Amino acid sequence: MTRYVLTVDPGLKDVRAADHLLQALAAGLALPEDTFGCTHLVRDERPRVALSFAVRSPDVSGAVRERLTAKGYAVLDGAPDGAGRAVLYPGAAGLTGTLPVAELLARSAIDRVTVLGAADPPAPHTAVVTRDHVRPQWHDGELVLTVMPAAGGTLTPFEVPDPTPCCADH
Repeated sequence: MTRYVLTVDPGLKDVRAADHLLQALAAGLALPEDTFGCTHLVRDERPRVALSFAVRSPDVSGAVRERLTAKGYAVLDGAPDGAGRAVLYPGAAGLTGTLPVAELLARSAIDRVTVLGAADPPAPHTAVVTRDHVRPQWHDGELVLTVMPAAGGTLTPFEVPDPTPCCADH
């Protein structure tokens, strides 16, 4: 399926700030439910986080470009890379609480779940404690959620919702 991808580079250095901006922009753009909104780490002489929006329709893409440009953003065609971290994707809003792996996959656009350090995928009935923060990443054209073992034989997304900044106790 063809997707029309637009990138905005607001110059942010913080992933959490980029998440919030992406969600705020998406709320004001009236995007279709099948939209993907991703953050991308740009690793060049000026490291930062860029945002991308992927939609199915050229008409929607044109409207999104127009609205973002009207807000003062420079909008580029395409994604900065193929490894975006999905913040907005079909089914994301329903991934709350604790869900079996099979239900998490059925409810969302996530293609597969991998367990950090494990060779095999988790069993479909294994519970995932989402912490209401599920951020899969594109990998070889698939949206993949990396999880890690948690208490009681459950799994939890590898990315935590509120990470402690490095050296926070200094």
